[in-house]
Amino acid sequence: MADKSPHDNHSAKKSGKAVKVKRSEHKEKQRAATEMERLMHPRRART
Repeated sequence: MADKSPHDNHSAKKSGKAVKVKRSEHKEKQRAATEMERLMHPRRART
């Protein structure tokens, strides 16, 4: 007879990416946006 443990039937679904990968992708996207902002709107030099 098969084991009818409820924990065996309901395994947690793993996310597609690891937390570290998601975090690094978010940081890279944020860095690229900041760099683009700096290129498009450079700060004026003080006189």
